[in-house]
Amino acid sequence: MEQREKYVLWFEECDMSSVPVVGGKCAGLGELLKAQIPVPPGFAVTTETYRRFIEESGLDQEIKHLLKPVRPEDPASAETASQAIRLIIENKPISIELEDYIGEFYRLLSKRCQVPAVPVAVRSSATAEDLPGASFAGQQDTYLWVRGVDGIVHHVRKCWSSLFTARAIAYRKKMGFADDGLSISVGIQKMVNAFTAGVMFTLNPSNGDRSTVVIDANWGFGESVVSGLCSPDNFLVNKVTMEIVRRTICAKECYFTTNFETQTVEQHECPAERACNQCIIDEEAIELARIGKRIEAYFGKPMDIEWAIDKDLPATGRVLILQSRPETVWSGRKAEPVSSGKSSAMEHIVAGLLAGKKLR
Repeated sequence: MEQREKYVLWFEECDMSSVPVVGGKCAGLGELLKAQIPVPPGFAVTTETYRRFIEESGLDQEIKHLLKPVRPEDPASAETASQAIRLIIENKPISIELEDYIGEFYRLLSKRCQVPAVPVAVRSSATAEDLPGASFAGQQDTYLWVRGVDGIVHHVRKCWSSLFTARAIAYRKKMGFADDGLSISVGIQKMVNAFTAGVMFTLNPSNGDRSTVVIDANWGFGESVVSGLCSPDNFLVNKVTMEIVRRTICAKECYFTTNFETQTVEQHECPAERACNQCIIDEEAIELARIGKRIEAYFGKPMDIEWAIDKDLPATGRVLILQSRPETVWSGRKAEPVSSGKSSAMEHIVAGLLAGKKLR
């Protein structure tokens, strides 16, 4: 067998120099581990695995042929190509050798977690994802609560095929990104048994204010927040004083959780008695903001972060970071001062608190 490093890598073996090999998402997780940020364990199925699969399956020319008729001004042409390409990728078997690499690392991950056939999230990690000036993030797929080698291999192929969603094909055409040499990695990450989850920005995404951390949260898995299916609770935390300066508790319409009988993730309507209740306590919001500040300081730029609170872990270590990427809307703009000048110590303090007033 060839060196396994070509095909599978633990997250801790990855860093930002690994983006061409493991994509932006897995590289970011490796960097988080180096920064000693709490991250669920896992491994990356590398871009070389995808390229070898395409080569051994003889799909390269067939994919090029199917992409040729796509025109940016014709969404239907992208949809037609997408359906055909995804079908052939998802139905082609991968070689026994590649399946063995994935299966062995999954077995080792299960052993590390001390859970037989540990449930995992199978996440696409494209090499063009999360790059400055391009918005590929979210254009490939994620699958939750996958168990067993067969299930993982099946969903790895589905992640590979999601490189060719109609949206991704059309976006690449529109932006002038060539399909030649296109590749994708897949992250296999221990599933968090999330009590609550959501997203966090280390600036205010509504106005670019870098003195605050903004947190959106809902019950269950974070997919309800990421997909925009619910109205999440919202917290604004001042980075300097680490005080919650605004909290907005919403009527959360739905949530995602695991059905342990069917071993699948299901969407449920949020019960009336929980819908309007605050889903994370203030101490958890502040702990999230502290972790967000550490991540921002490590990367040296505002970050967009997905997080979860694991109900199976002790209270002091329940906050876990699932992924992070650079914030792309405001980060490229020149930071404007929140005060025109600070002629005194008091004005310096006021400038840092202009995001709002602490609620009591």
